Amino acid sequence: MIARLTGRLAVKSPEGLVVDVNGVGYRVMVSLNAFSALPGEGDAVELSIHTQMRDSAIELFGFADAIEKGLFQRLIAVSGVGPRMALTILSGIPTADLIAALAEGNVRRLVGIPGIGKRTAERLIVELQDKVQSLALSAPSRGPAAVGPEDEAVSALVNLGYRDADADRAVRDAARGGARDLAALIREALKTLSG
Repeated sequence: MIARLTGRLAVKSPEGLVVDVNGVGYRVMVSLNAFSALPGEGDAVELSIHTQMRDSAIELFGFADAIEKGLFQRLIAVSGVGPRMALTILSGIPTADLIAALAEGNVRRLVGIPGIGKRTAERLIVELQDKVQSLALSAPSRGPAAVGPEDEAVSALVNLGYRDADADRAVRDAARGGARDLAALIREALKTLSG
């Protein structure tokens, strides 16, 4: 299975990319959100890849970050959602908005994505509502929006079994109370959660 491609962006089109890796061109499909974040043709590119095997073809789906790839993999695990529909979903809504809509159970926001009906939106919420919060907190971030100690503390508390909203509120309260480093944030948040 192909998991990553690093090479030159030979063709950049919304219908698909061609990534040249040492003279071999790989056709890769990406969401419109990932497409807009890519460099221009001829530039170096690195994509995380999901390989989909079918009877008649091998398809490559590319992602610019781990959060989008994680969402894609969770989407295709939902009954009735294939790779192309998952790509359509990721193209129709920014990643952060999709995570929020799933976490909040916002059917209306999901139905606003072209090609997604009410039944599909409800099925996505039922199957993914609890899974998207951990994805958002655990995926490594890239660029200037680095994860800070508050986000790490929330993630640690969620991993300990606390609900995301409760953990977030407790950590924010701890930060307002003067806690700054990770250990202090967790310690003070745990006092609030267990009190």
